[in-house]
Amino acid sequence: MVNPSVRALSPELRWHVEDDEWIALGFEAVEGRSADFGPDSGDLGVVVGLLDGLQEVSPPAEAEDWQETRWDRFAPEGSAEMFRGDTLLFTDVNPDNFLIGEHRSWIVDWSWPTRGAGFIDPACLVVQLIAAGHTAGQAEGWAARCKGWVNATPAAIDAFAMATLRMNERQAERFPEASWLGDMVEAAHRWAEHRGVAEGTGTRPQ
Repeated sequence: MVNPSVRALSPELRWHVEDDEWIALGFEAVEGRSADFGPDSGDLGVVVGLLDGLQEVSPPAEAEDWQETRWDRFAPEGSAEMFRGDTLLFTDVNPDNFLIGEHRSWIVDWSWPTRGAGFIDPACLVVQLIAAGHTAGQAEGWAARCKGWVNATPAAIDAFAMATLRMNERQAERFPEASWLGDMVEAAHRWAEHRGVAEGTGTRPQ
């Protein structure tokens, strides 16, 4: 359902078939490698450009019911409304979902598109960049190249940083064998500390 809206940024869906157990999707073949999120990477401008370009995409009609709510229960009381919006969100930001080609690049694996505040995808990128070795300030510097981030209030970003930390902590508790979740907790904590909203630091979004 989302593919017709994002073909400027993603491989085109050519066909799909389904039965009672499976849905098979056939996409155009593209050649690319996973993006490098490291501090010295030349891919970051492309990644940010893709996310910023996504903010210009009108959500499909079906997205009316795709409201983003995953962070709500982890948000400070009364702050989840700041996550609402009409921007089409990708939300699954990680290096493997950005393919870098010789002449163009793509966002792939649209497993959970939603509709919400435009700063959410850049905020997801911040945590990934911190996990890849950036300081929190450097990571936010890249996010600040996205219009959705620039247009967000500091209180909304603070609330999302706290919610992200709590969400990752809960996931790491549920799946202790997944070491990468521990890495995400550490990255989210560093970001929350940078914004002054880590648990126990005293500052809270109002």
